Amino acid sequence: MRIGMIGCGNIAAQYLASFPLLPDVELVAVADLDPERARAVAAEHEGVRALTVDELLVDEAVDTVLNLTIPAAHAEIDLRAIAAGKNVYSEKPFAVDTADGAAVLAAAEQRGVLVGSAPDTVLGTGTQTARAVIDAGRIGTPVAATATMLTPGHERWHPNPDFYYTPGGGPLLDMGPYYIHALVTLLGPVSAVIGAGSRSRDEREIGSGPRAGQRIPVSIDTHITGVLVHASGALSTLVMSFDAVATSARPIEVHGTEGSLAVPDPNRFEGEVSLHSLGGEGWTDVPVSAGYVEAGRGIGLQDMAVRGSDLRASGRLGQHALEVMNAVLASSVSGARIEIASTVERPEAVPLQDLRTAATA
Repeated sequence: MRIGMIGCGNIAAQYLASFPLLPDVELVAVADLDPERARAVAAEHEGVRALTVDELLVDEAVDTVLNLTIPAAHAEIDLRAIAAGKNVYSEKPFAVDTADGAAVLAAAEQRGVLVGSAPDTVLGTGTQTARAVIDAGRIGTPVAATATMLTPGHERWHPNPDFYYTPGGGPLLDMGPYYIHALVTLLGPVSAVIGAGSRSRDEREIGSGPRAGQRIPVSIDTHITGVLVHASGALSTLVMSFDAVATSARPIEVHGTEGSLAVPDPNRFEGEVSLHSLGGEGWTDVPVSAGYVEAGRGIGLQDMAVRGSDLRASGRLGQHALEVMNAVLASSVSGARIEIASTVERPEAVPLQDLRTAATA
């Protein structure tokens, strides 16, 4: 699968590090609104051409567009790529507006192209090993989960954090995709949500870079709590915050009638999985038993290249997560329970396999 990457910002470096390890994926072109950034990437990678965005979208050597633009541009770029007959794979969130995400899926279906969506971290050994424990019945019937992400805010380290504090940003749309993709992978789709939100202050001070000390406005809620009602009946409690200092909670915990499961950070591909069985003597580590070993960002593209329309990091999963997040935000304003219109199957489990042999999966 020949990739044209649009967007050469910070996240691009992680994809660039993965491409040499993906046996069925080849980067052939890059583009960025800043032509110098695209030329710098091309100069460091043999066989990669620097193009304008317009040129890349119609380039015959590109069959899949990797969309690493800012979230507000995800749907626009995806729709243009689909119109040109390209597959698309978008960074998270799938879009900002739920209707825009739905339009991308509809256009792709009409054009007959594939749509993938980050995060693909759920394909790594951390989340997949936890799923294997659940699927084996080792916690009995899952009844509840918690998903917790607490930080004091990205302005402490990001030199240009403005977009995190405007509509389309915030802790939920920024970090929520990792947690919701993982929860759906573990427990299945979400059928309804209830949400609440708050913000601790109306300004933030940039803590690093040339703008250090500059104050920026906050126009969104920066602490979001949601209850996700899964179609299975399980209830997940989601806490996403830019207002807190730290937490000792595991990023995700899943509780069942026969045991509780501690799941590693869904923003990472690997991590320790622990199980506390009913009647057991405490938490015990679970050996790695599933997922892509030593995976990095871009393994979703490899999975897409090999599996085609059965890709696991699918646009349908990205769209479902987007609808869930926007419904939580809407509920936090209205106070009402909101039903989720979309649904999605749990992506097929990933057997334990080395990244270098992913093409044989």
